[in-house]
Amino acid sequence: MSVRLAHGIGDPPSDEPVAAVVALGANLGARAETLAAAVDELRFLPLTTDVRVSAPIETVAVTLTGEDADAPRYLNAVALLQTRLAPATLLRELHRIEADHGRVRREKWGDRTLDLDLIAYGDARIDEPHLTVPHPRAHEREFVLAPWLDVDPDAEIPGRGRVDALLAVVREEAS
Repeated sequence: MSVRLAHGIGDPPSDEPVAAVVALGANLGARAETLAAAVDELRFLPLTTDVRVSAPIETVAVTLTGEDADAPRYLNAVALLQTRLAPATLLRELHRIEADHGRVRREKWGDRTLDLDLIAYGDARIDEPHLTVPHPRAHEREFVLAPWLDVDPDAEIPGRGRVDALLAVVREEAS
């Protein structure tokens, strides 16, 4: 497997590994195979180790107008990894992996072959036009919180709190 790394100017690697959280989702094509291939590609990223992934869950599609029971269902998972890649470099690599799997960005929250979101990067809080960490809606999404909790029972979203408590709120509001 060849790996292309898109280092940007001003994006030096970290001196120490940082725990990053990546949400994976797919609702088109061979979903399970695509998620498995994406996880393999995460494992091959340079300066990245200890990739752990949750069990996948199936969820209804969420669109700009809310849940769409008529749209193809999503398969979602969360991967935890240790990386020395800078956050912007890691995000570029996630976008490259998406593109390699046929991801086309036609409409916001549209159907997709693969979606990789950088949810958290250590305790960093980044608010730039191309990158917001922690992900601004992760604390509201059961399809992020439940698989994250599966792979890390002590997980926290910086500035939001414990993932188990956030998931309880989301589930309570849904009932």
